[in-house]
Amino acid sequence: MAYEIPAPMLAKAMAAVPSKPGLSFEPKWDGFRALVSWDGTDVEIGSRGAKPLTRYFPELVAAFAELLPEPCLIDGEIVVALGEPGAQRLDWPALSQRIHPAASRVELLSHETPAMFIAFDLLARGERDLQPEPFETRRRELVDLLDTVPHPVHLTRTTGDPDLARRWLAEFEGAGLDGVVAKPLDQPYAPGKRTMLKIKHARTADVVALGYRVHKSGQGVGSLLLGLFDREGTLRNVGGVAAFSDQKRLELVDELAPLVERDDEGTAITGETDRSRFSGSKDVSFVRLRPERVLEVRYDQLEGARFRHTVQFERWRPDRDARSCTFDQLETVTAYDLADVLD
Repeated sequence: MAYEIPAPMLAKAMAAVPSKPGLSFEPKWDGFRALVSWDGTDVEIGSRGAKPLTRYFPELVAAFAELLPEPCLIDGEIVVALGEPGAQRLDWPALSQRIHPAASRVELLSHETPAMFIAFDLLARGERDLQPEPFETRRRELVDLLDTVPHPVHLTRTTGDPDLARRWLAEFEGAGLDGVVAKPLDQPYAPGKRTMLKIKHARTADVVALGYRVHKSGQGVGSLLLGLFDREGTLRNVGGVAAFSDQKRLELVDELAPLVERDDEGTAITGETDRSRFSGSKDVSFVRLRPERVLEVRYDQLEGARFRHTVQFERWRPDRDARSCTFDQLETVTAYDLADVLD
């Protein structure tokens, strides 16, 4: 049988671990989201952005074919851990290097920095489609399927205790994890929907690079313009990220060159952002980029449809699809009466 890999279920950001009943909590793994299909003959690994990851992780493909006890469709996270036994932590740079076009490089890294897979949901088992089942049932089936399966396939831990989840939020950061996820026990699997809740150590967002400004020195990238898709599918400018080193500014020009939009004569197409009362005579022109490359940024808060302050570059996300960068991922701040603050 061949499983159709759906879009993964997504999460909505929250500021704190909720205490309401009916939730299952688990660590938030800092890796590549992956849906693994094993039909008894072939292994396929799909990503959050529907980009196949199969060719980048040959060691996992071999492990799934050997270790999975029966055909199944599993949702989880691919991670890479580095360090000595007893002092290991997740390593994002090592993981991101695995997305490489050269097969020889992929093969080398599969031995030097082998990946592992953390399973946290089961969408199908044999001929049974488990997506309509509540998470409580899917989790029970997942434990039954993988309980005795060895490394590099792991089963994530869960708890129904919000106090323990708060401890995890504080303690697991030291191992490179970046938060806690809460899942309603009575809900079916909802592809592409933000049904889960995520609580992270800092507010972050996946955004699209839609252009760059040349540095005031005249050399290199001074800042990247960032975009998010609204509910109508329109890409909105939401702010910028800067503070790159001199070397990085120059590297970014070459790195982003394939994405620069050009006219029929090959000249880079430019645009201008809206002026504000703070712009003055400042140059607001920018070089347009095809909206394909995704980066993760840290931000403090949203004001209207823009980040209030300049955000901080966190990392590139080669596993993300640009269309998944929507406003829906952002935390919505709960309304609060100013009088209550003053009192």
